[in-house]
Amino acid sequence: MSGVKGQKFTVLKNKKTVITRAGFWKVSHNTREDEVYLKVGRYKKPKEWNDEDIPEVLEPKSELTLDSEEFQQLLSFLEENYEPFKSGTKAFIPLDKPYDQNTALQVRQLLNLPDRRKILDFLIDNDVIPQDLEVGLSHARRSRAIDEFNSLLELDQVEPMWQSWFEENSWVLGSDFVKVLDERAIDTKNISDFLMQSYDGFLDVVEIKRPEGSLKFWSNSLDHGNWVPHSDLIKAITQASIYIHEVEREANDLKFYERVGVKAIKPRCTLIYGRSNDWCKEQQEAFRILNSSYHNLTIMTYDHVLDRARRILGKNC
Repeated sequence: MSGVKGQKFTVLKNKKTVITRAGFWKVSHNTREDEVYLKVGRYKKPKEWNDEDIPEVLEPKSELTLDSEEFQQLLSFLEENYEPFKSGTKAFIPLDKPYDQNTALQVRQLLNLPDRRKILDFLIDNDVIPQDLEVGLSHARRSRAIDEFNSLLELDQVEPMWQSWFEENSWVLGSDFVKVLDERAIDTKNISDFLMQSYDGFLDVVEIKRPEGSLKFWSNSLDHGNWVPHSDLIKAITQASIYIHEVEREANDLKFYERVGVKAIKPRCTLIYGRSNDWCKEQQEAFRILNSSYHNLTIMTYDHVLDRARRILGKNC
């Protein structure tokens, strides 16, 4: 290794006509700390070669100078990646930096591999995620879902947005349902929001309507002093009842069973409709009476869903 004041170079490779050298280059500053640059280059080798020669007197074939910031980034990259890459590792998590953004990226790439079933089996079989962390992650995700629910309510989002939310968070519908089925069509004319597999293994229907917008829950006027459903709600109940009827008609159809994958016996429907956050006592009582009049239909407002979600997570309503 050779050098002059402010410079220090070494030969990386010495061939017959070309020499490769790397060196430090100190840049002095009057107002801040001196910086060290890195210079790497290939140079045409003179016939009379002197190890004390520095790149400035050689004819470069190619040359690169990294400033102080670039040089430090290169050093960090080499320290963190060289050994794992040399051993054949394409991605790794540096244990000394568990909360680095790059660590999150690596974990996300692992969990986003296409074979989710294989990933889940791997995590469970190797006890990668401790039970308390697993519970915490589930709770945190559901808490975030409740925040999203509130945001959707505040923005008065339209039906497709709610369909996406409920598809991702079917847990809010309670333990009556096991999963959302891939199929939504009952027949060519009737397409529900969700066909669900119930806890007992049979087919049920979930229908949702926009929580507010122009749809109303209660009629504008009382009937003999009683709160009665608005015609908008009656239409939604009628649609839900038609879905139940059509599922029953398809119950013994082998093609329907093969397409849906769940047997239909006495299907029920959950209708999620409107708001109840500003109901008076009489409206709450009228709602209880209304729901009790249906044996295969349950009506819930979005606020009922929100209260249920909070109770599932042990949060105060």
